[in-house]
Amino acid sequence: MPDVLISEDLRGVAIDELKSTFDVVHDATLWQRPAALLAMLGDFRALIVRNQTRVTDEVIRAGKTLQVVARAGVGLDNVDVEAARTAQVTVVYAPEQNSLSVAELTLGLMLSLARKIHAADVSTKSGGWERQLYTGTELFEKTLGLVGLGRIGFRVGLRAKAFGMHVIAHDEFIHCDSTGVSELGAELVPLDELLKRADFVSLHVPLTDQTRGLFDYSLLSCMQSTAFLINTSRGEVIVEQDLVRALQESKLAGAALDVREVEPPIRSSLTTMANVILTPHVAAFTVEGQRRVLASVCADVAAVLRGEPPKYPAC
Repeated sequence: MPDVLISEDLRGVAIDELKSTFDVVHDATLWQRPAALLAMLGDFRALIVRNQTRVTDEVIRAGKTLQVVARAGVGLDNVDVEAARTAQVTVVYAPEQNSLSVAELTLGLMLSLARKIHAADVSTKSGGWERQLYTGTELFEKTLGLVGLGRIGFRVGLRAKAFGMHVIAHDEFIHCDSTGVSELGAELVPLDELLKRADFVSLHVPLTDQTRGLFDYSLLSCMQSTAFLINTSRGEVIVEQDLVRALQESKLAGAALDVREVEPPIRSSLTTMANVILTPHVAAFTVEGQRRVLASVCADVAAVLRGEPPKYPAC
């Protein structure tokens, strides 16, 4: 009986070590063929995915011998955790292993928006030398509004403090007396107040029924016209057509999106806007971050297959 099925392009030392101990089948394009995944899965004890494979109730039921599903990352919106729990299938993930990578890209996007780095790069490479046109703004003494103050949001706030920024945050699950809030010297505020005060708004929330489509035209219109929006969480949190409208009407100054409503995205007005930066969901994609993620989930898969408890179970 084969042990582990990997349905996406996951590579690294941890994968190689897993292959040396267990029978591993690695098909990097299997996520694109749901019917083939359903047909194959019945013979495996473990399934390892990133974020492209939809691990639905149907997929879990197809895994007749399935013991563990491993999500190589933090978000679990592509895994039906309740269905796994019902089927007594363990779900493991990497809740903090790529947090530093995401936090650093968030700061990079913030700096790029503030200093118009991308637009200036394109112009200069085209032969321009328009210094006044690319006058930017400093982060020093600006207000950063964090929507979500979990592992990543906290790390973004910590780094923003090093730039001399003021940090305010909105998180319905964190109390104002929490150590994270105290360490940041942050102020917890209602979401509408955060949007009215922040010069930079950075999103760090999971995709849930409550957050899906949260940033619609009405909410985006609450932002300062000089403010910037950064999203490295989940693309579906923002209604993209509403963001386009808000940008066209100068309700905010610009945006940087590492995640999109649909991935890969279809072309839209966002791709033609000079005040918008788009990256292909790469916040977690650093050598170090991916090494930590794969080491964690592979270790947990091996533990479950040996009959031992995993270190990072989601259920």
